[in-house]
Amino acid sequence: MCGISGFVDFKKTTSQEVLEKMNRMMPHRGPDGEGYGIYDNAKATVALGHRRLSIIDLSPGGSQPKTLDTLHITFNGEIYNHVEIRIELEKKGHVFHSHSDTEVILHAYQEWGSECLQHFIGMFAFAIYDEAKNTLFTCRDRPGVKPFFYYWKDGLFLFASELKAIIQHPEFTKEIDLNAAAAYMQYGYVPTPHCIFKNTHKLKPGHFLELDLATATYTTTQYWNVYDGYNKPTLKIDLPEALEETEKLLVNAFQYRMVSDVPVGVFLSGGYDSSCVTALLQKNNTEKIKTFTIGVPDAGLNEAPYAKDIATHLGTDHTEYYCTEKEALEIIPELSFFYDEPFADSSAIPTSLVSKIAREKVTVALSADGGDEVFAGYNRYDYVMNYGKRLQSIPGFIRKSAAALMNTVPAQAIPVLNKKQFFSNRYEKMKSLLKDPREKNILLTLTKQMNEGNIADLFQQPVGGLITGFDSEELKPDAHSTLGYIMAIDYQTYLLDDILQKVDRAGMSVSLEGREPFLDHRIIDWAAQLPMDYKYNNGNKKFILKEIVHKYLPKEMMDRPKMGFGIPLGDWLSTELKSYVDTYLDEAFITKQGIFNNTEIQRIRNSFYVNKEERAEKIWSLLMFQMWYDRWMN
Repeated sequence: MCGISGFVDFKKTTSQEVLEKMNRMMPHRGPDGEGYGIYDNAKATVALGHRRLSIIDLSPGGSQPKTLDTLHITFNGEIYNHVEIRIELEKKGHVFHSHSDTEVILHAYQEWGSECLQHFIGMFAFAIYDEAKNTLFTCRDRPGVKPFFYYWKDGLFLFASELKAIIQHPEFTKEIDLNAAAAYMQYGYVPTPHCIFKNTHKLKPGHFLELDLATATYTTTQYWNVYDGYNKPTLKIDLPEALEETEKLLVNAFQYRMVSDVPVGVFLSGGYDSSCVTALLQKNNTEKIKTFTIGVPDAGLNEAPYAKDIATHLGTDHTEYYCTEKEALEIIPELSFFYDEPFADSSAIPTSLVSKIAREKVTVALSADGGDEVFAGYNRYDYVMNYGKRLQSIPGFIRKSAAALMNTVPAQAIPVLNKKQFFSNRYEKMKSLLKDPREKNILLTLTKQMNEGNIADLFQQPVGGLITGFDSEELKPDAHSTLGYIMAIDYQTYLLDDILQKVDRAGMSVSLEGREPFLDHRIIDWAAQLPMDYKYNNGNKKFILKEIVHKYLPKEMMDRPKMGFGIPLGDWLSTELKSYVDTYLDEAFITKQGIFNNTEIQRIRNSFYVNKEERAEKIWSLLMFQMWYDRWMN
């Protein structure tokens, strides 16, 4: 894993010094070296920058940018099956001069063009300047493990692994997109393909972008879609065969992620997903797998004892670290630097801590993200399956009448219930579900922290909605199922913009490469076609995955309530972090900033501190936005 950056300047006014400034904003992504390439084109100046974290081929042969004839590349990620592709290309006459997967990409692109992407198993974001075709070819891996930001305005195309590199260009216009800011306040992240700044975007996963230097125009093309698997007919397969074939695929995908010329470890939380990765890897390896777990006991976050029992049973080389609440709190001021956009998932804190501990022993760590989206593991799936159908069965006139009645009776006016914590929030959500119990609205209601009315009150200026993955209609009617629909949406929204962003930034903050074995595209393509009751079986979530895990770990060791990786936000915001809240939600700060409605900000803050009506997550989201704003706008 590395960091990439570059530009295509049709005015030909940008120097290498600017490229170096962009690239050097990301030393954490590549502490082992940096490289630059400036290429003079008749129409524009093309530049490629690279930060190197040496993982495969530690020799100078792995340095970048790399050139093959008239092709020049800067690449971030790993192509796990590069050896097999190399052999295939050698049979076609290609000659290699290094052992790097970067060189394999160049030869594959030379042989197959954009179709090379169909050959790759891996995580990647790269840019290839093709002198012969007079194009800049850029792409992003299928699930979006590797980030890719780009900017296009007034004849200037910028790209980088992190937004902080792009904004170093002197002609970058740093103007906040208020619609994106509003979306952040609803979701806790800025949804792809949007960005917090205007004229700036995230390349969608499973897409490539080709910039034509002759015409100064670009096109984006989708080469993979999570719906491809869901739109295929359900497999007619019995459970024993499904278990066997699923395990074979998991073993192959997991083993690929162990390919490295540097030490590799696994994050072990003690849950089913990380236990599955660890068990299958340890079963197939003679050496002890290195596993890592972190606990913050005084913050109520401690899965370490469960993870230790699992590590002992499997025989791994286990490291557990108990950090203090003080160590966790010290991470917070740095979040706005490493997370280039406002980001409100507080589990970024423990994720950063466990990455820091792992980096002391390994350079690569496997993280078991994606299991919930692929095999139906989230608790909210129970809610959708149990209550969604009940709501939909209520006649429309009864639902709408009830919602209309609730509109006339505010939550605060209902005796007894109005004393319960967060009742007002739940009251509004129920009203929304009664009005519209369709699957999309159920998912959005469960996901969004604020509704459109809340957003209108919060912002000084009118804001609009954004088209996001939640608006997808790519699931064909004849392939539709409630759970399949929601899992596919989660795969391209929450997984992409929350979890993967969190793990990438946390790991790279300490120069640790994170790999995602469950996100091998072959797994989702396969699992999407499995009968739904193999995944969600009478309320038993991740059924088939659990059956595989139980072959290697006793069921009684695993059978416990699902735990999150959360922190005690309410307590912290009321004590240790209260000074931050008072500073960043101060009336003078809000007024000078000119984005939020001061009256509403103070209402939210006072409601949280005085009567605890507002959730801590809303205060945290505001705080994270303000700290981001203070670092990057002030």
